[in-house]
Amino acid sequence: MKIAILPGDGIGPEIVREAERVLDVLANEGLPIERARGAIGGAGYDTAGEPLPESTLDLARAADAVLLGAVGGPQYDTLPRDKRPEQGILGIRKALGLFANLRPALLYPELAAASTLKPDVVAGLDLVIVRELTGDIYFGQPRGRRSTGNGEREGFDTMRYTEGEIARIARVGFETARKRSRKLVSVDKANVLDTSILWREVVTEVARDYPDVALSHMYVDNAAMQLVRAPRSFDVIVTGNLFGDILSDEASMLAGSIGMLPSASLDANAKGLYEPIHGSAPDIAGQDRANPLATILSLAMMFRHTFAREDVAQRIEQAVRAALHEGLRTPDIAATGERVVGTRRMGEAVAAALRNA
Repeated sequence: MKIAILPGDGIGPEIVREAERVLDVLANEGLPIERARGAIGGAGYDTAGEPLPESTLDLARAADAVLLGAVGGPQYDTLPRDKRPEQGILGIRKALGLFANLRPALLYPELAAASTLKPDVVAGLDLVIVRELTGDIYFGQPRGRRSTGNGEREGFDTMRYTEGEIARIARVGFETARKRSRKLVSVDKANVLDTSILWREVVTEVARDYPDVALSHMYVDNAAMQLVRAPRSFDVIVTGNLFGDILSDEASMLAGSIGMLPSASLDANAKGLYEPIHGSAPDIAGQDRANPLATILSLAMMFRHTFAREDVAQRIEQAVRAALHEGLRTPDIAATGERVVGTRRMGEAVAAALRNA
């Protein structure tokens, strides 16, 4: 099990360190885990002048899976666009062909008070957002900035999808729904965007191969509203890169904190990059305040999707649940009067629960 470890920037090294405690436990039990470390994002720029150094990309290509922390920081905000830390993530996704992003949002009963919604609205939340990851407006050409000729500056980006790109992510959505409640919602903006009209047409065509899955369509603005109004009405959502980025962050708050949501970015052969969906949080970096649970839960997804070890994935998830049941809370998920612990203590608790299970 060859894993490339890319801690990144900000709180990235702290949360990855706690995930590695979990890997240490599993390795001590005899799992054949091999680890190699690389720099990405701002750390990549600092060491090699690039947000995705060639050595890091070689490391990721040679690995079975990649564990990534987070990238970014205010010290990099003035860099040229192609040197910005975020280009490291976009670049590695594109280079490895990681077109399918799975983002589960699960509300643990212990964290019902941490959700911004009333418990009777959000209790039992358990959904998955399947986001296309290598197309859409983030990668479409042409893009850039220019002068309009009358002294004004103009920025422009291109939203673009091919039929094949839509069909392959649609199939991931249908396959995911087939393993759950056989209910899939496809989110687009087909009342306005030509790209979304094609999206809806192709998803509908792919649905013919999945007669056992109930497909419905929803405009993205309505989906954003319904996630807040009736989040339990969703099971699996499939959508494009831009809409998926926004909706999954919204869903994170339903689950109590963005610090609780893991993600998996997969290629056609289940090789994956696993990371929490949150950012580098430079304002709390080095303060032992970051929540490592999304990163640890990303490891669970790694063992489920890349290594096909459902037993290990469930053990990690149960260890996270045990730490929460013990009453431990990082600041982002703590209600008034609850026991607040730091990054390190939470990681140690999960590792201990896994070791003693």
